Amino acid sequence: MTPLAAAANENLAEISNYLIYSSMAVYMLAFFAHIAEWTFGSRSKVARTAAALTGAKETGAARAAAPAVQVRGKAGATAVLDQPKVTTRSAAGIRDVPDGPGAAGGTVQGDLYGRIAVSLTALAFLVEAGGVVARALSVQRAPWGNMYEFSITFSTVAVGAYLVLLALKKNVRWLGLILVTTVLLDLGIAVTWLYTDSDQLVPALHSYWLWIHVSTAIFCGAVFYIGAAGAVLYLFRDSYESQLEAGRTPGKFRTSVLERLPSAASLDKFSYRINAAVFPLWTFTIIAGAIWAGDAWGRYWGWDPKEVWSFVTWVAYACYLHARATAGWKGRKAAYLALFAFACWIWNYYGVNILLSGKHSYAGV
Repeated sequence: MTPLAAAANENLAEISNYLIYSSMAVYMLAFFAHIAEWTFGSRSKVARTAAALTGAKETGAARAAAPAVQVRGKAGATAVLDQPKVTTRSAAGIRDVPDGPGAAGGTVQGDLYGRIAVSLTALAFLVEAGGVVARALSVQRAPWGNMYEFSITFSTVAVGAYLVLLALKKNVRWLGLILVTTVLLDLGIAVTWLYTDSDQLVPALHSYWLWIHVSTAIFCGAVFYIGAAGAVLYLFRDSYESQLEAGRTPGKFRTSVLERLPSAASLDKFSYRINAAVFPLWTFTIIAGAIWAGDAWGRYWGWDPKEVWSFVTWVAYACYLHARATAGWKGRKAAYLALFAFACWIWNYYGVNILLSGKHSYAGV
């Protein structure tokens, strides 16, 4: 490599770093916009869920709290139309509860801040994706040869999956705040503790399987994360609905937040469908890793810590899907099992890479 080419590579690596830091700044703006969305979209009197659970008719205040869409006619007049209320039967078949608007809703001001938050999230995604591409160009290889590169690619894919769901008109605005918060945490850890200078990899990693095996692992992890977020919020929403069903009155803040979420039944189904959709690809990821191991090390499976915990993660998600399909494990038990499976994935990424040693350790942090 000529000195001129080396300098160009260093410049690209520096550009990548600037882009990653810039994306963090934009994600921070998106975070504050989401906070404003939930704050200014606050609704002090929300009774839709309570009315559905008690069988009472919706009060005028509850109808006023329902999300609305403004439509401007040809003459300039503005009409306000109620959005259709989606009712989903719970996993246990005991509750019919309307979905919330998906985010703050409630007020025009809250919706405006929500749109700004989504726009900033999309902008941050583009900037971060540019940082990932610049990192790849700096060394002419796949940009996931170490934990730093894996982390910045992981968060990029997670945000991309969220934006795709929004583009498909899915009711996932509720995911925006928790997604942006965890992406900022992920990038903060990456640039603070996991940063590795842009460099070439050891010979064993110079294989087309790096593009196939690691890219699918990143995609699966990002989608598993979205499923886990749905499971966490399901637990909060289910507890809220159970309180209402038992005749107890939750606090105003809790009511204001949780009424904006889809029903517990919808969140339960969302988490299940996300995990079920990506599970076959995780199976392929393990098979691809075994084939690559056969090419690089002369054996397909050697009970390396990374291999073991990839398999443990596969077993955990397989148990989750099997339990839902055959044993009737739905609702809270299924959510706990889904979160345990995702915890196995997180341990496989952070714990195994940092605390344990094996054949996968040569990539460094």
